[in-house]
Amino acid sequence: MPRGYWIVSVDVDNLEIYQTYIAANAEPFRKYGARFLVRSGQFENPEGTSRSRNVLIEFPSYQTALDCWKSAEYQNAIKLRQPVSQMNLVIIEGYDGPQPA
Repeated sequence: MPRGYWIVSVDVDNLEIYQTYIAANAEPFRKYGARFLVRSGQFENPEGTSRSRNVLIEFPSYQTALDCWKSAEYQNAIKLRQPVSQMNLVIIEGYDGPQPA
């Protein structure tokens, strides 16, 4: 079964308040088996637009990634984030097919 992923780009206006969102999202991420693969590292943006922070989170499945976002716990965390940030979030199914030779 393919894994699920959150692809996130975010600009944070108030990092101190944003930290409350990070603390609040820890429980739903643990509950739904989230694993951070990228968390605001160095990056270049050679095409298109971007935000100041980029995150890639892996979940055991696409359905689990959706369930985490829809959970009451995560929806409560969102309320802490929204006043102090602008975010783009894509939830996507991973690819388990053949790879190029």
